[in-house]
Amino acid sequence: MTAKPGSGAESDSSGATIGTAGPRDADRLLEFWKRAAKGVSVTDDPAGVQRLLAHPTTSVLIAEADGELVGTLIASWDGWRAHLYRLAVSPAHRRQGFATALLAVAQERLTDMGARRLDAMVLNDNPEAHLAWEASGFHAQPQWRRWIKPVQDDPQSR
Repeated sequence: MTAKPGSGAESDSSGATIGTAGPRDADRLLEFWKRAAKGVSVTDDPAGVQRLLAHPTTSVLIAEADGELVGTLIASWDGWRAHLYRLAVSPAHRRQGFATALLAVAQERLTDMGARRLDAMVLNDNPEAHLAWEASGFHAQPQWRRWIKPVQDDPQSR
């Protein structure tokens, strides 16, 4: 992928672009995640997405083809570790390199910030996603388990 001068987006020869979502993209992201992502959480609302988009060390990367949103990836840096969430590609655009492109841009941005390792949250019950992450060089760490404490009602965390 090569950079488009002045756009902040990166593109390939097919015209697909990888860029960063902005405040005006919140509703579009929520709608896309309903169709393309597996699972929702208490943070999947306009206010939650606006907070995400405003966070200074987090990027919501978006892949677009012919002006259509076809993929997303949240890339976050807390100063110590790099975290990846919501890798989602629309069903009609899977297996065309969008996930790989999103992950490559995220890795470049996060390593430029100082990241030495990337971690990803991936649902156990999403074998298609497991294959995509493995194809990009990630592996599961069975010795770890995610622990959560909802501070608001979140039906997905039960």
